[in-house]
Amino acid sequence: MDIGMIGLGRMGANMAQRLLRGGHRVTGFDPNADARNALAAHGAGTADSLAALVAALPAPRVLWLMVPAGAVTDGTVDALQPLLAAGDTLIDGGNSNYKDTLRRAAACATRGIGYVDCGTSGGVWGLEQGYSLMIGGDAALIERLRPLFETLAPGKERGWGHVGPVGAGHFTKMVHNGIEYGLMQAYAEGFSILAHKQEFALDLPQVAQIWRDGSVVRSWLLDLTAAALGKNPRLDGIAPWVDDSGEGRWTVAEAIDLDVPAPVITASLIERLRSRDKDSFADKLLAAMRNEFGGHAMRKA
Repeated sequence: MDIGMIGLGRMGANMAQRLLRGGHRVTGFDPNADARNALAAHGAGTADSLAALVAALPAPRVLWLMVPAGAVTDGTVDALQPLLAAGDTLIDGGNSNYKDTLRRAAACATRGIGYVDCGTSGGVWGLEQGYSLMIGGDAALIERLRPLFETLAPGKERGWGHVGPVGAGHFTKMVHNGIEYGLMQAYAEGFSILAHKQEFALDLPQVAQIWRDGSVVRSWLLDLTAAALGKNPRLDGIAPWVDDSGEGRWTVAEAIDLDVPAPVITASLIERLRSRDKDSFADKLLAAMRNEFGGHAMRKA
């Protein structure tokens, strides 16, 4: 199958390589010429513009977007629509908000352009191990695209599925990432407790390795945690700043809208926000209040 890959960052380039290995014909576009050249070295075709990419693909065209969510995805979809024809398909494999996906799909439908949202998980390991794909869209269209999903997934019948209508794929991936926040926070807190029990002088890399086999808390995230601790047991040189890319916020907002309690995911999001406040006004005010009502000592900055 011929496919156009838009966005040749690390994940997009790796997905393109996996498709090439599976016998598909890939033509890639990225504004960065170095990224295009790197993909060409693996046997893919390349194009230096969206128009050239569309022209290089046989109809009906299939284009897979791996670009940042938000304005970049909007701009790419808007630029592609007048270049495409009825029967062509856009697949958004990024972490778009499902509400944006619904809007984009509706706009494409007026031109007869199919729209598929594919929540994609696997990170840098997906090239070798395959990607988890949560797919939303028209059932007949997704069945036609089955060879692509089977190639990208860990197996033909494993790690991917059609989860519902358009929007459902990105909604499912959003919740997936919210769960990820909670899992990561639990591991981080647990290992922090271990690290602070100084009289036991626990070997954290050793503990992580023990838990990887037979334990009920074993997981891929624990495997990655063990790898990180093995490289840098004291986490030297790492700032205690944790970013977020939006999906946790969206998950918490949806939980509130749906009246679903999600305390773990919400708390893990708040902790990420807290990690960025190095001059906390709230903590200063707490200290001041304790001093006011109880005369408790305050530490000077």
